Formats: sequence, structure tokens, C-alpha cells
Amino acid sequence: MPLTRTSGLSFEVDDSLRGVVTLGWLEADGVTATPLLADYLAERDAVLQAFQTRYAGRPAADIPGVSENRSMFHRLGIDPTKTRPSSEALLRRVLQGKGLPTILPAVDVCNLASLEHQLPLGLYDRATVKQAVFARLGRMGEGYEGIRKSVVNLSGRPLLADDEGAFGAPTSDSARTQVGESTTSLLTVVYCPNDRPGEHLSALLGRIADLLARYCTATVHLVRTVQ
Repeated sequence: MPLTRTSGLSFEVDDSLRGVVTLGWLEADGVTATPLLADYLAERDAVLQAFQTRYAGRPAADIPGVSENRSMFHRLGIDPTKTRPSSEALLRRVLQGKGLPTILPAVDVCNLASLEHQLPLGLYDRATVKQAVFARLGRMGEGYEGIRKSVVNLSGRPLLADDEGAFGAPTSDSARTQVGESTTSLLTVVYCPNDRPGEHLSALLGRIADLLARYCTATVHLVRTVQ
């Protein structure tokens, strides 16, 4: 299993995930929690309106990207009707007229990008991620305290782990590495099904970099894909 060095963090993908998912990796510094301006709100609302106009009344499985994510989850042993990819959960919320949640600027812009491209992602305070990062399947009994949730069960499910244990998944992330108002550096990991063309992953990473730079004062210093 080849090891990829990434700005002080190492990243290893377990064989159990190879052939199923390609991971996108983005790191950024200089992030601020300054409230998002009217320009962003107008851009966001235009995207939400376009989704509601284009997809209202259509089954979620007919929307580009959803079926591929569900297939990826099935191949990883997850029932996507019980534990949905985070991107599909955002889509369902928007089509129900609830809009996107307002959390923190960096989280909000990444949620918008995930919605647009229908790829699940995790966003982390990079300063809390400890050295080596592993993408693998969860071990028996493995889990963590989730953001606004009790313990998230990760047994047999895809996850990210560092030297202190599991911290991320394509469904729900951990409280330990969550982004807060004092966060200044970010790690974003995107989960792209291998049967979806790679340009979708590249486009999402580019969109995240653009939104973070324009609206969160971020400097993106590393973008790559890892299979």
C-alpha cells in the first residue's frame, strides 16, 4: 500500500477501499470565521433555486451522482437508505425547501460545493489531525462521538483515522476534529465512487478551493487525489 506524503501528514489507503472509492484531499490555511457576505448568500440562493427548479418532484436516485454514491455505499457494506451519504442528505434537505444549514463559513461553503457536485466529504480542523491518516474500514466496535450526535458506529464502515483513532467518515464526522470558530487550517477529504468519472472529483476540489479563497480568506496549498 503506497504512502503519500502531504504537508507533514501521511495518508494511506487500505486495500479494502481500492477499486471502490477515490479520495480527494485538500488542505488550506488562513481560514477565518468572518460572517459570509451578501455576495455569497446570493450565489448560494441561486444554486438552491436551480436545484429546486430542476429536480423538484423527481426521485433522488434520478439526480446525477446519487445512484453512484449509493452503489459505493452498498459495495462498502452500508445500506444507503438507512445511513445516507452526506451529499444526498443535503440534497434531500434542499428539495424539501429547508435550504442548507448555517454552521460556520468554511463548513457552509463546503456544504454548498458538496450539494452541487453530489459527492460526500468531510471537513476537519487540520491542527487536530495527528500525523498519519489512514482510510480503511472500521473495526468491530469502533466508533466516535459525532458532531451533535452520540456515538457513531463505524464497524465495517469506511472511515479516516489518525494516530489517536477514527475521526471522519462519509456520513458523520467526529467532535474531536470538528471545525470551530478558532479554526485557521482545514483538511477536506472527498469520497468519489470509482465508477463516476474523475472530472467530477476534480471539479469539486476546484470549487471548494474557489469558495474558500473568495469567502473565507483561505490559501489552499495542497490538492490531490488518492486511489
